[in-house]
Amino acid sequence: MDAEPATTGPAGLIARLRARLTGGPSEASLTRRLAGTIFVIRVISAGLAYVSQVLLARWMGTSDYGVYVYVWTWVLLLGSMMDFGISASAQKIIPEYRASGEQALLRGFLSGSRWLTFAVSTLVSLGLAGIVRLLSPWIEPAEELPLYIGCMTLPAFVVANTQDGIARSHDWMQLGLMPQFIIRQALIIGFTGAAFLLGYHLGAVAAMAASAGAVWIAMTGQMLVLNRKLADHIEPGPSAYDIRGWLAVSLPILLVESFYLLLSYTDVLVLQQFRPSDEVGVYFAVVKTLALVSFIHYAMSATTAHRFAEYNASGDKARLSAYVAHAINWTFWPSLAATIVLLALGKPLLWLFGPQFVVGYDIMFVAAIGLVVRAAIGPVERLLNMLGQQKICALAYALAFVMNLVLCIALVPRYGGHGAAAATSISLTFETVLLFWIVRQRLGLHVLAFGK
Repeated sequence: MDAEPATTGPAGLIARLRARLTGGPSEASLTRRLAGTIFVIRVISAGLAYVSQVLLARWMGTSDYGVYVYVWTWVLLLGSMMDFGISASAQKIIPEYRASGEQALLRGFLSGSRWLTFAVSTLVSLGLAGIVRLLSPWIEPAEELPLYIGCMTLPAFVVANTQDGIARSHDWMQLGLMPQFIIRQALIIGFTGAAFLLGYHLGAVAAMAASAGAVWIAMTGQMLVLNRKLADHIEPGPSAYDIRGWLAVSLPILLVESFYLLLSYTDVLVLQQFRPSDEVGVYFAVVKTLALVSFIHYAMSATTAHRFAEYNASGDKARLSAYVAHAINWTFWPSLAATIVLLALGKPLLWLFGPQFVVGYDIMFVAAIGLVVRAAIGPVERLLNMLGQQKICALAYALAFVMNLVLCIALVPRYGGHGAAAATSISLTFETVLLFWIVRQRLGLHVLAFGK
C-alpha cells in the first residue's frame, strides 16, 4: 500500500522526503489521516464529555447523577439500535452503488434511509413511552420523567446516527462526527451550566432536558449541511428505493451492532439493578476515563469499513489483506499506549469527578484488560460485516453478550463495580478469540497485531 517513489538520486530523495512529510498519496496514509481526524474529534469530544460529566456529577450529586447516567445509557443503547443497522450498512451500500453506477438507487438511499429511520424510531419511541407509563408503579419516581424525556430524544438520535454513516461513506468525517460528539457535548455543557448559574435545581430531569435539546439541535444542523454537500456531490435525477434490499444488508449488521451495544452497556444496566445509584456513578466515571482507548478502535473502524467493501467489490484481495493488517496495527499499539497513560493518571482523573470517585481506581485496571485484548484484532467486526459474514459475526457477539450478562448477574451483587468490570473483560476476551478464529476460518486472514 505504501510504495516509495521509484526515482533515484537527489530527486528521488526529495520525493521520498516529501512523501513522508505529507503522508503520501497512498490509501494507508489517507487512512491514517482520516483515522487521525476521527481520533482528534473523539478526543476533543471526550474532553468535553469529561468536563460535562465532571460538572454534572458535582452539580447534581451522586444520586441524581446516577439516575441521569442510567437513563442516558438507555438512550445510547436504544438509539444506536433503532436505525436497523443502516448507519453501518451505509458504508457497504453507498460504495457498491457508486461502483456499479446505480445513481437512482444511490439518490434514493441518501434520502429514503433517513426518512425510514425517523418514521420507525418515532413510532418505537411512542411505544416505549407507553411502556414507561404502564410500568410506572414499579419505576422509581425520580426515574419516570427522565425516561419520558429520553423517549423524546430517540428519533433525533437515530437520524443523527444515520447521517453519520452517510457522511463517513463519503469521507466527510468531520460532518459525520462533529455534530454528535462535539457540538452536542458543547450544547449540553452550555445548557446545564446556564441552568446552574441561573439558580435552577439541576437534577436528573433538567440534565435530560438539556441533553434532549442538544441532540435535536445538533441533528438538525447536521442535516442542513449534509443536504447541501450531497446536492453538490450527487447529480440530480430520479430516485429508486430498494427498501427490501437495504434491510437485507442492514438487519444482519443490526444484530452485530445490537449485541455489541448490549455487551457495552450490560455492566451499567445490571449495576443499576443491584447496587445504589452513587455506585453506578462511580463506575460510569471509570468507564468514561477509559473511553480514550475505545476511541482508537472506533476511529479505525469508522475509517476502514467502506474501504473493506470497496476492495472486496473490486476483487483486490492482496490490497485488502495489506489494508486489514495496517488497520489492526494502528488499532492495537496506540490502544496499548493510551491504556498505560490512563492507568498512570487514573487517580487524578477520577478525582476531577469528586473525591468520592477515587474509590473506582482499582476498577480501572480490571476494565482495561478487556479493552487491550479486544484491540489486538482491530476492527475485524467491520471486515466481517462488509464481506458478507454478518450472521456469524452476530453469533459471536451474541455469545459474548450472553456470557457478559450471566457473569454480571453472578458477580455484580457481591462485587459491585469490580464484578461488572471483570465480567466485561472476560466477555471481551472470549469475543476476541471467537472473532480471530472466524476470520481465520472464513477469510483465511491473520488478524492479530503480532505473530503470523
